[in-house]
Amino acid sequence: MTEITRDYVQLMPSSRFIGMKYGDEDRVNGGFGEQWGSWFAADRFKPLEALVDDEFRGAYEDADAYVGLMRWKENEPFEYWIGMFLPQDAVVPDGYGFIDKPEDKLGVCWLRGTEPDIYGKEHLCAERLGKAGYEISQAADGAWWFFERYVCPRFTEKDEAGQVILDICHYVK
Repeated sequence: MTEITRDYVQLMPSSRFIGMKYGDEDRVNGGFGEQWGSWFAADRFKPLEALVDDEFRGAYEDADAYVGLMRWKENEPFEYWIGMFLPQDAVVPDGYGFIDKPEDKLGVCWLRGTEPDIYGKEHLCAERLGKAGYEISQAADGAWWFFERYVCPRFTEKDEAGQVILDICHYVK
């Protein structure tokens, strides 16, 4: 069973998300697991990890997390980015794209369960945040941005029931 075990608001400093963009055409069996596998096989996180500095870690406690950043807007192609949030002035390595993000508030839910059951539950987290009094915010262009955040060790170390915790984050007002 998948359950939300915690929700809270976190300040996200101005940052530069660096990664690679995928779309619905890149899904395999409905998801992006194949792309994640290719990232690990090619060690694509290594150049990004080198860009995280102590100042950014101090401003954003989850700075070392890997992220699946999503953009959805009706009648526009869905975007799924794999990468990391990094300091605002981080130099983008060759072959990667980027998105600059202003300081903002995140509504964070900890989703506890087993893989693959924990995936695709962003709507449950949005509902939980709404019940907690937070309004999910849209970007100026009307798009919705949200993301999966893979924080160690809560995602990488299974509990006695074989469950992990995946962070689901929505931008909130």
